[in-house]
Amino acid sequence: MSEVAAPLVTPGALRNVRVLDLSRVLAGPWAAQTLGDLGAEVIKVERPGVGDDTRQWGPPFLKDPQGQPTGESAYYLCANRNKKSVTIDFTQAAGQALVRELAQQCDVVVENFKSGGLTQYGLDYAALSALNPRLVYCSITGFGQTGPYAHRAGYDFLIQGMGGLMSITGKPDGEPGGGPVKVGVALTDILTGLYASTAILAALQAREHTGRGQHIDLALLDVQVACLANQGMNYLYSGNVPERMGNSHPNTLPYQDFPTSDGHMILAIGNDGQFGRFCMAAGKPEWASDARFVTNAARLAHRAELIALIKTLTVQRSMRDWIALLEQHAVPCGPINTVADVFADEQVQARGMQIEMQHPQAGGIPLVASPIRMSDTPVQYRNSPPQLGQHTRAVLREHLGLSIEAIDELSKQGVLG
Repeated sequence: MSEVAAPLVTPGALRNVRVLDLSRVLAGPWAAQTLGDLGAEVIKVERPGVGDDTRQWGPPFLKDPQGQPTGESAYYLCANRNKKSVTIDFTQAAGQALVRELAQQCDVVVENFKSGGLTQYGLDYAALSALNPRLVYCSITGFGQTGPYAHRAGYDFLIQGMGGLMSITGKPDGEPGGGPVKVGVALTDILTGLYASTAILAALQAREHTGRGQHIDLALLDVQVACLANQGMNYLYSGNVPERMGNSHPNTLPYQDFPTSDGHMILAIGNDGQFGRFCMAAGKPEWASDARFVTNAARLAHRAELIALIKTLTVQRSMRDWIALLEQHAVPCGPINTVADVFADEQVQARGMQIEMQHPQAGGIPLVASPIRMSDTPVQYRNSPPQLGQHTRAVLREHLGLSIEAIDELSKQGVLG
């Protein structure tokens, strides 16, 4: 585990950007955390007494040094570092006024309420951009701001199904265990968060030229359709509907898992040269010149024959023996790791993908690092995921100039947590 050192002297790439995060769960928080990792100041507004839904999405829950649960779930921790938590009840007029004032001090707003959900509070794009024309306002919904489904709530699992991902994930219907399967993490949410952060950065760059902010309309369904990638294009150009193929690849071969004497390994052969080297390493050089297998197109046409031959061969050695042999011949291959194996992997450790940060209640806590590596303005880990309302008073005093007395009065009224 990499322990996070003292704050870096080098300013973050987004050091002059302030983000108001009105989102919860995953897609919006993931986008805001990415911006925070890159140096932006992120103010997360949460419901008093409740906070982000995912704070309760455990176990596991973060524990204090005495081993007692803190009420902070591991799920919440994954998407909320480098943020300041402010608890404001914006169903009340006074709370709405505070959020509007904060928005005037910010460059970006991220929200994931249902389409039109913030209009009743005067916190929609039209209302806030009238107060701050330079505001970049990113709305993340299941289905977007337009279209016949715009009013619907959207969730990752639902969108993985509606967006086609589950139709191409899992074993074919006729095989044992066949049927549609979702990806093991909320991948559509995460991809939407990444598209959101990209769009926000583009809008900030455009503002440098136009002087204006803009509204970003991101839909989980749109993102999932876009991320069908080669499978989507295969359909559009051939008219053939892609089917579930287990771990096989529709466009290159051999590119899947294979049994070994003690488990399974992955072969990820992407060109004819790699296939030739595999054949030499495996002691089957004749396969590389066999008319059925000499090109990728030929291999795809004779998929069943080649896969059967390779499986007969791979079960004769252990996974480690195969990987050691094939790596010597520059053949892409690898194990199928558990999550525990991943964090124990020497490459993952060398890249510092597990870090430690100090939490005010739990002490040192492990977190998954950002994968972004920048030579001049590196990612910074300034603040551990905040406790609910941890920064309410500090933010209202610093950014809105509220007195201690005014904050106390708002707390008495139930506007603040």
